[in-house]
Amino acid sequence: MDLSFLKPLYSRSGPYASVYADLTRTTEDAGKAAELRWRALREELEAQGAPGDTLRAVERTVDEDLRERRSEGLVIFAAEGEVVHAERFPHAPRATFARVSPLPHVLPYLAERGERFPHLLATVDRRGGEIDCFEPDGRHRHVDVPGDEEYPIRKTKAGDWNQSRFQRSAEKVWRSNAKKVAREIDKAARNLGAEAVVIAGDPRARTAVLEEISEGVLERTVEADRGDGLDDDLSRILELKSTERIMTVAERFERELANGERAVAGLPTTVEAVRRGQVESLLLDDDPDSPARLWVGPDPNQVAASPDELQRLGVTDPWEERADAALIRAVAATDGDLVVLPAEGPDATVGVGAVLRYNDPTIRG
Repeated sequence: MDLSFLKPLYSRSGPYASVYADLTRTTEDAGKAAELRWRALREELEAQGAPGDTLRAVERTVDEDLRERRSEGLVIFAAEGEVVHAERFPHAPRATFARVSPLPHVLPYLAERGERFPHLLATVDRRGGEIDCFEPDGRHRHVDVPGDEEYPIRKTKAGDWNQSRFQRSAEKVWRSNAKKVAREIDKAARNLGAEAVVIAGDPRARTAVLEEISEGVLERTVEADRGDGLDDDLSRILELKSTERIMTVAERFERELANGERAVAGLPTTVEAVRRGQVESLLLDDDPDSPARLWVGPDPNQVAASPDELQRLGVTDPWEERADAALIRAVAATDGDLVVLPAEGPDATVGVGAVLRYNDPTIRG
């Protein structure tokens, strides 16, 4: 999981308010129930000493969501009197809570958000198509691709006058339009850096487009049916892609660790690798209730098991924080990525580990 989108979040000074709010409305008085759930979270923030300006910023965001019924679940991170990052979900968070701490509590959010990557959805027919480009941060761009030719678009029925000529003309138009759509798909996929390309629409048009797509893009392309089930098909394809990525990193971690090369396991060695900016991929169990704690300073790489260790490194006033929050901040700052291992998966006992950018014999996993 690319963590670069979190960098602006860490540009603020704490304390941070982390809010996971259930705004679902399923009964006649659901609006009132959602408001009461939020009020309980607000009281938790107050009890934990949330700064007044930060509390008011969170309250404005939640009240707007409740008023406009914009989401069923809302995750907010706020600091210095401003909501720095917020994301809306079509369902309630797996756990609802409010927390005030030196760093934002992002692990439950990242686990629920899941792996995201640039992908492209093209819906095609014999007249052309339309392309939707999706960035990992949620940005979306739509491209219409009208065909260069529209007539004749349908083959004639058997027995029609000059049937073979019109059939050949129809085939020529389909091919011409398919080539144009394929060129636009290639261009959009390259510009987006798409890791998955999904083509839906008319089956004959899909086949024609697939025959024209460049080999490099075709390797990342799958077909999906159009209609009411398209969103489900797309979700399944992206979920499979996400699972594939997690398995690839987890398998590499196990291989490197077994060979005693570019991997470390356990909190002490992972902290050392993080401090050196050595981590390419951080692996964490999906355990939002983990008791592991670390000490941190204002800079992301200032992470240690004890306050004395940080003070020896020149940090005069270290803070205690959740280990996952400290490690994620440090890895985001050094352009590493994150793999959240599912709680029920075969690698769920890893706890914490890392795939390294380079091997250092002074760090032992």
